[in-house]
Amino acid sequence: MRKQDSTNARNEASILRNCGMAYALNVIGGRWKPTILFSLLEGKMRYNELRKTIPGVSERMLVAQLRELEEHGLVRRNVFPEVPPRVEYELTELGHSTEPMLQCMSDWGNMHRKKEQVIAVQ
Repeated sequence: MRKQDSTNARNEASILRNCGMAYALNVIGGRWKPTILFSLLEGKMRYNELRKTIPGVSERMLVAQLRELEEHGLVRRNVFPEVPPRVEYELTELGHSTEPMLQCMSDWGNMHRKKEQVIAVQ
């Protein structure tokens, strides 16, 4: 845990306040968040359903990333009072607003990944 009054923490807070791109990357950045958001674009999903669509993610990491996305208002967690409890995740309106950005990032990655694979084969 970083000190909140350190120069590094103050610099980060300043960048996040003043740079939209830095803020966006802070909210949706990381290994799993874009994949979670992209998966939820298809609609509501139960936890296990979501986990199956993201191979390699640990249970602990998926829960942590879902909580962060929920804190930022991108994902809504719906708990149904049943036995056993049923939990569904869905994108909020704000979460749905990330679709064009995620699609552009996906397209860019697919385009450049292919170029790197061709170069690596030669």
